[in-house]
Amino acid sequence: MSVVTTEKQDNVLVIIADNPPVNALGSAVRQGLVDGIDQALSDDDIEAVIIRCDGRTFFAGADITEFGKPMKGPSLADALDQLEASNKPVVAAIHGTALGGGCEVALACHYRVAVPSAKIGLPEVKLGLIPGAAGTQRLPRVVGAEAALPMVVTGNPISATKAHAIGLVDKIVGEDSLADDAIAFAREQIGKPVPRSSEGTANRDGIENPAIFDEFRQKNARKLRGFEAPEAAIQAVKAAGEMSYAEGVKKERELFTRLMTGTQSAAMRHYFFAERAANKIDGIDPKIDLIPINKVGILGAGTMGGGIAMNFLSAGIPVTIVELKEDALDRGVGVIRKNYENTAKRGRMTEQQVEDAIAILTPSLSYDDLADCDLVIEAVFENMDVKKQVFSKLDAIVKQGAILASNTSYLNIDEIAAVTKRPEYVLGLHFFSPANVMKLLEIVRGEKTADDVLMTAMKLSKKIGKVAAVSGVCPGFIGNRMLSPRQEQANQMIMEGANYWEVDDVLLEFGFPMGPFQMSDLAGVDIGWHRDPKRIETLRDALCAAGRWGQKVGKGFYDYDEARNRTPSDEVKQIIAEFAARAGKEQRAISKEEIRERLLYPMVNEGAKILQEGMAQRASDIDVVWINGYGWPLYTGGPMFWADTIGLDTVVAGLEQHGLPVAELLRDKASKGEKFNG
Repeated sequence: MSVVTTEKQDNVLVIIADNPPVNALGSAVRQGLVDGIDQALSDDDIEAVIIRCDGRTFFAGADITEFGKPMKGPSLADALDQLEASNKPVVAAIHGTALGGGCEVALACHYRVAVPSAKIGLPEVKLGLIPGAAGTQRLPRVVGAEAALPMVVTGNPISATKAHAIGLVDKIVGEDSLADDAIAFAREQIGKPVPRSSEGTANRDGIENPAIFDEFRQKNARKLRGFEAPEAAIQAVKAAGEMSYAEGVKKERELFTRLMTGTQSAAMRHYFFAERAANKIDGIDPKIDLIPINKVGILGAGTMGGGIAMNFLSAGIPVTIVELKEDALDRGVGVIRKNYENTAKRGRMTEQQVEDAIAILTPSLSYDDLADCDLVIEAVFENMDVKKQVFSKLDAIVKQGAILASNTSYLNIDEIAAVTKRPEYVLGLHFFSPANVMKLLEIVRGEKTADDVLMTAMKLSKKIGKVAAVSGVCPGFIGNRMLSPRQEQANQMIMEGANYWEVDDVLLEFGFPMGPFQMSDLAGVDIGWHRDPKRIETLRDALCAAGRWGQKVGKGFYDYDEARNRTPSDEVKQIIAEFAARAGKEQRAISKEEIRERLLYPMVNEGAKILQEGMAQRASDIDVVWINGYGWPLYTGGPMFWADTIGLDTVVAGLEQHGLPVAELLRDKASKGEKFNG
């Protein structure tokens, strides 16, 4: 059956695409659109054309599986030029989402109608690209440069209502009457001169006020730092005002091609597929029966417990949260409410949604109230003995068939599971702080964790808005295990002569949101400190003894002003110098290149060991963990893809040069000229 069909409604030809699941604009769809327009133009009885889609959405984008492959059939740009050239009015009838190429199809039509729930956008920038079928040239000519910039540069879709307000959509039609309303609208346009987006004049605003481009850059500088595609998008939108349409299209093509052949887009496309691959668990039937999760229990109402609870409450899943003391419980529930209220103040929730979330939260001081939960997550003190006591107690109280999960960031899940009579129902759910914000969820698969338990956790993670990756049982799992050698090298280098702010700055320049010593200050230098100021055995002991506990007290590795701006501390420099002298560490200048290599190469090496030991299913899962949980820059694709990009032989040579160990798998792949991914 053809993915594009046509049907005549008296004097209107309706071109209908049906290419599940998202009506991607593959070669057959593009050819179908061209053939449909040809049919309309060759039939004198046809006076107007409708383009719509069956299924759950309008065209939701290009077929990215065709990226990098030889072009088959007409290009999207050529197909849309033929569509726009029609002397008979063409109307896009939009439902679901019109994204990327779908938005470009809509722009090439002479008119656009949409149902209220529809969303329209150009998200190509999220793959390190810009639109490539004249989207950056048609859109500003329809809505103006100022309205086009956020759509093209950030890639975030807008509602049909917003699209109508800026002139992108001509009419909002009935949610359940799109087909009929589109035909009625099309008939109203018969006999009128067809308005072509390429001939629009709304782009004059960028000429009359050229400052809007720099203002946009400045306003979004932090979000766009390091990414190449957003700047290319700005240049393309600017070109729409400064150049003829034909010249602008040529400029767009040049920018698109440069990005398409660059490393950033390759990295971001890798991540796109990596995130989807992470949802698949090798050896488990994806259709396995799942355990219904209708009620969740959280043990611990502190920062982590409260944040974890919010994920489920926001998804409409009732939560019972348990604390041992009433003041701790009241404080925890108060923080949850405050966090929701702050979200509402920022316009991201309604007051009713806040009340709905709080209404399904049950605070308790008794373990017994967890008995009927389908999933219980402990978020108590990170101590094995404490965890064992908790799980032993939960095992006796919580109903059989329910899942017991630990939020541990480091401890052995198998050892915890062993104290229960249901080890097959035990796993790790490692949320990242703040748990209600951070996207990553490390799901730790114990030796005896059942397949349906693991798959239930994976599916549930998606429901609560998390990006999940599976880890085996090992110290620190995937993320923290790889963080450990980086921190070790950072500490060693400041003892050898590197300034700690230089170490941080190298990672900032690489694209991380902060360096290791900034991160220490933010988390609290005193976390895990023995609290004896007379017992100074490590550099951290010395900092804590001097009251340098981090941002919360205004001084850690750095001194902080009231706005939390950091400056290097002379006191810390002296403390480090004294420790280095006592340790007999010879001081030397350490280059930025060496700092970068000694911070990042050991991480890649540890990733190789994780793969070698089977603690991660695939290299791309490691990339997913580090991008979502630790701020590894997306435009490099994650640590393992980045290593592939620079060459595994380069990583091996660097490790050897610095006297650092090389994992067997890393050395083997480097010697064979192989990559971790693909």
